[in-house]
Amino acid sequence: MRTTFRKIKKVSQVVLTVSLGMGLFACEDDVKTDAFSTKDVPELLELSQAQKDVLAYLPTNIIIAHRGTEFWAPEESEAAMRWARNMGADYIECDLQKTADGVILALHDESLLRTTNVETIYPNRKNDYVSAFTYDELLKLDIGSWFNEANPEQARESFVGLDILTLDDVLMIAEGKRIKRNPDGTRVVERDSEGKYVRTVYEDDPNDNGNRPGVYIETKSPSLFPNMEEALRACLEEHGWYAEDINDLKPIPYKNGQKGEVDIANTPARIILQTFEPTGLVRMHEVFTRPIPTLYLFADLVATPASYAQYINFGIENGATIMGPNIDYIEGYPSSVEPWQRDMIHSTGMHIHCWSFNTNEQYMEYCGPWQDAAGKGGPELNAVDGGFTNLTDLALRFYKETLQGYADQGKNYFRSNAHVGMPDNIHAAKTMRTPQDVLDDLGY
Repeated sequence: MRTTFRKIKKVSQVVLTVSLGMGLFACEDDVKTDAFSTKDVPELLELSQAQKDVLAYLPTNIIIAHRGTEFWAPEESEAAMRWARNMGADYIECDLQKTADGVILALHDESLLRTTNVETIYPNRKNDYVSAFTYDELLKLDIGSWFNEANPEQARESFVGLDILTLDDVLMIAEGKRIKRNPDGTRVVERDSEGKYVRTVYEDDPNDNGNRPGVYIETKSPSLFPNMEEALRACLEEHGWYAEDINDLKPIPYKNGQKGEVDIANTPARIILQTFEPTGLVRMHEVFTRPIPTLYLFADLVATPASYAQYINFGIENGATIMGPNIDYIEGYPSSVEPWQRDMIHSTGMHIHCWSFNTNEQYMEYCGPWQDAAGKGGPELNAVDGGFTNLTDLALRFYKETLQGYADQGKNYFRSNAHVGMPDNIHAAKTMRTPQDVLDDLGY
């Protein structure tokens, strides 16, 4: 999710160029149908019926576990994803890369230097992109030790030796599985006649608590991974997580038939796609011929009504149903979801999934209470239909205790879930446990 100023500026320039080229600016004499457009600000587009149909089954007030967690376990590791599932996240989020032999990875960086021991295992290849390695080569890397060194207070000996996940792994964890492992901790895999990696073997997770979260997937770097969208669709279809007809989606079974507190995996909203890349958004729209929830990520450093409208319109024209602005949590990244920006997005009917929340104060600022000078409440003050967080435990406490406390006092800030037949506070009945206890129960 985190990106660089250079990348944001590049994306901003691309979107502005594409938007202008497509004639998104309305003529001065055009009839305006929204409350935001002017001579200089393009009229906001209307969602297609297909986009409205997608939003009709997408719940609000959701917690999205960013890379599983960056705080309690090594990001995008089996430990992080199993933790997020059992902790009660509505979605577990992952980034996609691809190996030289075509395996789709759940890994954020294109480089291996930050989160692995590649310098030790492959010193002469340490600067190579992930895409230069086969998956068998990557399985020799350790993605846990760096976390222990960087986070001594959260360090666990069991994190040492964790391996790089695949998209298959993430889907199976969301289904209540875990990777089957040999006594030495290496994963059990199937190989072809030439000894090449084919797939990983999974087993029922004995500590699965029945939660069935959705999976939130970010595609990255189209220039490095051509045809990633086709490979992604094929993988999801193979696992039954995508089908042209939502009635053909695979039912995700529960542990011993016992339904957990999260069950988004058994709805048409089980997958959400996301990208920062304009070309990536276009490709998603082309490849996923049945529209599914799609997020267009951005950080609008320009932050003018004109540029903001262009982002929204580009998203709508290319299948997005959700906009993904950043909150003000990284120095130098001004918020892209100020009240007027929130209102522009919501006026189109799109949802907003903000990145990334790591404190209660951040939730307070963007979910309504601190925007409410009159102290009367109101879901229209809440910019967060969904939020990315490294701390699912903190997010749960915010919704269960803080925001619910305001609602109990007659100041309701929850976005409505009437359209999906669910309570507005979908977290109220979830069990609160300490993150350490969840990791302990999972055997870490």
